[in-house]
Amino acid sequence: MGPSTRTAAVSIQAGGVKLPGLLRLPSDASALILFAHGSGSSRLSPRNTYVAEHLGQAGFGTLLFDLLTEQEEEVDETAELRFDIPLLSARLSAATEWTLRQPLLGGLAVGYFAASTGAAAALTAAAQLPEVAAVVSRGGRPDLAGPALSRVRAATLLIVGGNDPQVLTLNRYALQQLSCETELAVVPGATHLFAEPGALTQVASLATAWFRRHATLQRALAGRRNDGVSRATRT
Repeated sequence: MGPSTRTAAVSIQAGGVKLPGLLRLPSDASALILFAHGSGSSRLSPRNTYVAEHLGQAGFGTLLFDLLTEQEEEVDETAELRFDIPLLSARLSAATEWTLRQPLLGGLAVGYFAASTGAAAALTAAAQLPEVAAVVSRGGRPDLAGPALSRVRAATLLIVGGNDPQVLTLNRYALQQLSCETELAVVPGATHLFAEPGALTQVASLATAWFRRHATLQRALAGRRNDGVSRATRT
């Protein structure tokens, strides 16, 4: 039997709007992974839900939430807001800060799982927030993060389908701009949405291993630092 999991619908204040989300938190969670979906998607994305369930089984907490309000999605006929990276990254940052203030979440390491334009938002937010330990991008557009790429310190994994040549080229460009620990993983035979049999399972496995390696490690190191401070204070 795996650890018990608490599931709750949440509402995140981000500037002047409230963003609906779904929080899943295993009792022994070592880190919380926030999902930044891509243009035209939402917290109900079946692909992100699949990855979130896989991470939950591995003991990670997950937070899937909408970067745009329902009203914004309805009026965004030109997709302008969906490509507004400063807006999306600001809302992801607000969601991250919200989690850090929650009693049950504040002690967890933080990671981002992102897709499409959400990858640029995640990397832009990570460049500003030292609390972010790791970022995983699935079929993302990290190139849209622009100058922020050189300031990212969170360990970053870029996952691209082998049959998604344009996005693969853009990810290789972004890889050259990143100065943090980074890796490009190509899933053979996969296209942009990773709809091929077994492709999304590979994505989930790669993401789980990356977060185990980096997000969980950061929490352990932070625990040692805090323990060292406590001992020094007692003496």
